[in-house]
Amino acid sequence: MASSLFFTHSHCYSSSTSSSSLVFRLHRQLGVAPTSLRLSSSHVANVAAMAMDSSAKLIDGKAVAKQIRDEITAEVSRMREATGVIPGLAVILVGDRKDSATYVRNKKKACESVGINSLEANLPEDSTEEEVLNYISGYNDDPSVHGILVQLPLPSHMNEQNILNAVRIEKDVDGFHPLNIGRLAMRGRDPLFVPCTPKGCIELLHRYNISIKGKRAVVIGRSNIVGMPAALLLQREDATVSIVHSRTSNPEEIIRQADIIISAVGKANMVRGSWIKPGAVIIDVGINPVDDPNSPRGYKLVGDVCYEEAIKVASAVTPVPGGVGPMTIAMLLQNTLISAKRVHNFE
Repeated sequence: MASSLFFTHSHCYSSSTSSSSLVFRLHRQLGVAPTSLRLSSSHVANVAAMAMDSSAKLIDGKAVAKQIRDEITAEVSRMREATGVIPGLAVILVGDRKDSATYVRNKKKACESVGINSLEANLPEDSTEEEVLNYISGYNDDPSVHGILVQLPLPSHMNEQNILNAVRIEKDVDGFHPLNIGRLAMRGRDPLFVPCTPKGCIELLHRYNISIKGKRAVVIGRSNIVGMPAALLLQREDATVSIVHSRTSNPEEIIRQADIIISAVGKANMVRGSWIKPGAVIIDVGINPVDDPNSPRGYKLVGDVCYEEAIKVASAVTPVPGGVGPMTIAMLLQNTLISAKRVHNFE
């Protein structure tokens, strides 16, 4: 999923940075949807070594995602042997954005790695909205397709809401259909699918046996893609939830009360160590390139949270990259498998 990326200095802001200027940056940046990029094993090794020097536990999203993919592979094989059915995921890509093409390519590889069939429709940038809707209609009616994903962002001349709403709710493996979000928000109702990135955040907490019930949780950012559904999921887990957004007064004070922080802003190193309650758990969804002359690419990837400061205060932290990113695709594969099982009444 593509998003705006912000370049800034490659290190956490100095401690002399004023609180008011930090709040100003927060107000400017909240609500920007994050994105997932490929994991750098060397970077994860570095942050793992850093975590060993602190009291914070490293929440290894790469390792958890691999475990989940192994589980999916076994289930796909069991389903194929029992019913002859292979789960199928269709992805629609409009335009020639390099980042979107990379994400689609990664999703296709991930499908192949677990035995899920992958279909892909590549449409030119100047395609009409009707042409995209025709592809969706075809996939809606195709029994071999159990999940449909429209790669965002779409070209500016298209109505994103109309296109996403055209995906049948039974195949909405991205979890963005308003009926799925509505069910997520209602007590006593269950969505057919939960959005992949927020679902991955909660799954990391579960897999690391981090208690959510009764805890104070703060979600930074209120995007439809991550922030809002993450808050709903935390509430369903019986957390007391606050959302910090672009109109929030005293955001640092609210964040400092949190036992669990999910940051989904898209602003490099915005959350400082002084904003974090000692012992808090941090799930950092942000993934932002910052200038780094020592890198062959000229930049490195960092999260919304200043990692070097957070590991000295928090009890557990996700690295960037290697935290939430790998989980997003794992949850997409899991949703596709769930869809196929539901259609064919396979337990």
